[in-house]
Amino acid sequence: MKVAVMADIHGNLQAFEAALKDYADQSADLLVIAGDVVNGAPDSAACWELAKSTGSPIIRGNHERYVGLFGTANAPTEWSSDRFLPVQWSAAQFSPEDRERLTALPCDWTHPDLPDLYFCHSSARSDSDSVAAYTPASELDAMFKGRKAPEIIRGHNHSPAVRYWREGRIVTAGSVGLTLYGIPTAQYLLLTESPEGWQIEHRSVEYDIDAALARFHESGYITHGGPMARLFYREVATASFQIVPFMRHYMRWSAETAISLEAAVDRFLRI
Repeated sequence: MKVAVMADIHGNLQAFEAALKDYADQSADLLVIAGDVVNGAPDSAACWELAKSTGSPIIRGNHERYVGLFGTANAPTEWSSDRFLPVQWSAAQFSPEDRERLTALPCDWTHPDLPDLYFCHSSARSDSDSVAAYTPASELDAMFKGRKAPEIIRGHNHSPAVRYWREGRIVTAGSVGLTLYGIPTAQYLLLTESPEGWQIEHRSVEYDIDAALARFHESGYITHGGPMARLFYREVATASFQIVPFMRHYMRWSAETAISLEAAVDRFLRI
């Protein structure tokens, strides 16, 4: 039995297509899409349609929640600010019905034929929990309370990782479309069943990064997505963290003096 897991596609169609092509060569029995198909790179709707066409189980990530809730009464008021222009861009690609489908996706997935595997986007508790090498076991207990499957398979953190916890493992698949591991490839996870248990392989697939970056300009996203779209562009180009470290700097700079989002991004990119 072989199971492939793809997570954090983030609207990067070129990376998703390359990962699916590689997956087709692996003779895998099942593909699980572990959330964040949308938002980040320009082609959220195309990635969503391609994900649906695979017939695979799709788990809701935090970015499906953002896009699905945008413009509704349940959306935070701050989402109308320039910081969230990429979410606004992504949401505009979907009909209200499709956005309802995004929010209705399950937060996790299991199958009776795979009792050793539990799939989620982030954790059993939330769609935005991070798991690191230094996360206390007590915090992991809270994230995965009541989960007995020895293999927990997840996405969200964009870097492939394995964390041993209690009697099992927490395996982070890596990111297809917004790799933050320093290697600008499409990355996904392949699980192979063996007498010794599930063997893991983090696959790294080259794709046409120039074409992916061109889409930021061709689509108009780099213009209409505002300053934050420039940071997503840089994440694709460099396979390195940009959004999270920028927000740390931005919050500090804003506390010290008035600064616009655009000026803050300009300052950050000069560091």
